[in-house]
Amino acid sequence: MPRTRLAQNLHRMTGWHWLLLFGGILSAWSALFLMSVPEGLRAAGAAYGAEFWLLLCTMTPDAAGGTRMVLMWALMSAAMMAPTALPAFATYEDLGHSTAETRFGRLVLGYMVVWCGFSVVAALAQMILLRADLVSVFGDSRSGLLSGVLLVLAGGYQFTPLKEACLSRCRRPLVFFMQHWDEGALRNGVRLGAACLGCCWALMLLAFVGGVMNLVFMGLATLFMVLEKLPEIGRWLTRPMGAVLLAGGLWTIATQF
Repeated sequence: MPRTRLAQNLHRMTGWHWLLLFGGILSAWSALFLMSVPEGLRAAGAAYGAEFWLLLCTMTPDAAGGTRMVLMWALMSAAMMAPTALPAFATYEDLGHSTAETRFGRLVLGYMVVWCGFSVVAALAQMILLRADLVSVFGDSRSGLLSGVLLVLAGGYQFTPLKEACLSRCRRPLVFFMQHWDEGALRNGVRLGAACLGCCWALMLLAFVGGVMNLVFMGLATLFMVLEKLPEIGRWLTRPMGAVLLAGGLWTIATQF
């Protein structure tokens, strides 16, 4: 999408539905902030809702812990991925105004359904890694080899045709939506979510390396994924980041032997 058109679309984000979306993103980040407060502070007083947040953040290898893991990953996905899709949401609404068929809420719902599915898979992976003592109860890697493998996986994926194909859909939302407009808002949301999942799943799994619920990692990863989906900027970032991740992963693996 031309830069001027994108800027115009983003400038129109003033309706009540946009306020709800931005409020949801802000709420997700606020919840993540509370959940990421250091353990000592979380146990210090009721100002942070210490018992609730401690239980929510300290995962256990049982069904209750698994449920909390799914919730945590769902919050992370909403906080990190919704901002990356804002240009696409704005494009869809712009097209909807010209056809009197917006259904913005269904689009966002379809998008988040995909990421909720990812949250279930990520939580299951965390549960398996926790049982194998490869991550801590806070989801941080306890294995240099695991960290290295995840870095190599994410770095190598940056060079794959699948990554490029998914990025092309996210970078050209106007073309993407025009191809599938007749399918309706919900299915378009699912399609957009699937494209974004194809772009970002490997980077999201680096949370096990950078620290699950680590706000610094989440902020930097979100910023990178936002920039990577911008046509004018992203094409200069994808492969260099892949090279950095590959180098970091190979170095991490090498130091384990």
